Amino acid sequence: MSIFDPYIPRIAEYAADLRAGGRQVREYQCPGDPAHLLEGLPVRVGPGASQGIILRSDTFMEMGNPEAGSAAFLLWTENPALVRDGRVTLIGPDIPESPDASLPFGQVLIVGGSGLTQKDHQTLEHTQFVADRIGGYMIRSVSGVIWSRVRKEAVARGFRFETLGRALMSIFKTDVPGVEAMEVVFVTTSREDLEPLSTISAQVNKIFKSILKDEWKSKGFDIYVCSSGYDCQSCPDQPVCDDIREVIKVRKVKGDGSGPDQEP
Repeated sequence: MSIFDPYIPRIAEYAADLRAGGRQVREYQCPGDPAHLLEGLPVRVGPGASQGIILRSDTFMEMGNPEAGSAAFLLWTENPALVRDGRVTLIGPDIPESPDASLPFGQVLIVGGSGLTQKDHQTLEHTQFVADRIGGYMIRSVSGVIWSRVRKEAVARGFRFETLGRALMSIFKTDVPGVEAMEVVFVTTSREDLEPLSTISAQVNKIFKSILKDEWKSKGFDIYVCSSGYDCQSCPDQPVCDDIREVIKVRKVKGDGSGPDQEP
């Protein structure tokens, strides 16, 4: 079991809850092959594809402005079967439907590959911030959120969230060979609808920090200090810590051949 596996079904449940609450939910099935993902796209994808800074006068719409709200994170798994490869889910209005708007923005990337390990997490994390690699699209800030703009010209040519999803899938599958499957979820409804994603994002970030600490500890540096101010029984992060310890324990047992009743 991968350390983020328990969070993947929570994203599907989140989308189902919003659909049940009357939000518009659209799903697009894209090709799985990286080359086919780029076929027919209205913008170029690759290094230098973006024309740089998108001025307000050239902006069709903005997403993830701090005033509107943003939540963005990545989950990965060693079990590609948990990932609906090629699926783009959009909850809320699409880009062409939102001229001159400043929308809240949620982005969840789920990738799967049988050869992915914890050592790939940092590479995957950095890959989601695509810089200048998608034509007509600019990320303005990546400090824990994604704040972006879309150029008017790109929208006139057909840029929409399916385009962005296909571009992201192509970039990940090209840049990280271990990625076998990928799906994307976008949310543009309201700041309130982003709150569950923000909660999951905080938990994912805590796990990532724990992974880094484990890597440092394996190199002889014990840098873990719990500064929450709570004891374990009353700490609100205890469920996350328990999940981390259990997954690490299972992985160690698998690694050294110990029996299920033996302490690793």
